[in-house]
Amino acid sequence: MENTVFIIDDDASVRDALGLMLGLHGFRCAVFADAASFLAAWRADWQGCLIIDIRMKGMDGLSLQRELQTRGCAIPVVIITGHGDIGSAREAFRSAAIDFLEKPLDEARLIQAINEAYGQQSATLRSQLQQDGFVRRLTELTPREREVMELVIAGRHNREIADLLGISARTVEVHKARMMAKLGATSVPQLVRISLGVADDS
Repeated sequence: MENTVFIIDDDASVRDALGLMLGLHGFRCAVFADAASFLAAWRADWQGCLIIDIRMKGMDGLSLQRELQTRGCAIPVVIITGHGDIGSAREAFRSAAIDFLEKPLDEARLIQAINEAYGQQSATLRSQLQQDGFVRRLTELTPREREVMELVIAGRHNREIADLLGISARTVEVHKARMMAKLGATSVPQLVRISLGVADDS
């Protein structure tokens, strides 16, 4: 499913108002009356932003947030509430919420939070795709190139690698160049970022 704002709130008037307002801003929306109905519908390939009310019948918003984390859901979350308190806000942020907003909602701040959520998710997806590609390309390395790669990532210089592997510095340079080319890295810092699964925008 393409980027969607998923609104989970047991107050129909809030769901309708948010859906209308966000629709006018060009956001695609899907609404759910409670946590159970969202969990029953949720699919791992969904992308977008979750707007979750804290106080709902059945499972509350913070419990839903924790359950989604347990299930591996990476959709960024914005928590909303009509009864904000420091403890709830702290718990929401500990579970990686983008923002914690009190009703009546500030429209500009909500839009900002959703855009931040979309940006965070895009960065995460880019990083995952890059990491997947890195893992796939690792299989193309020879055992020696893999050894050189691991030492390069560990911060070793060519002369140190040569001494550790019992080969010449020139041979290290050759293996390093081939390894970098196979992995699609143009610099050592980029190689390290890719190996760690960090999005590289260079």
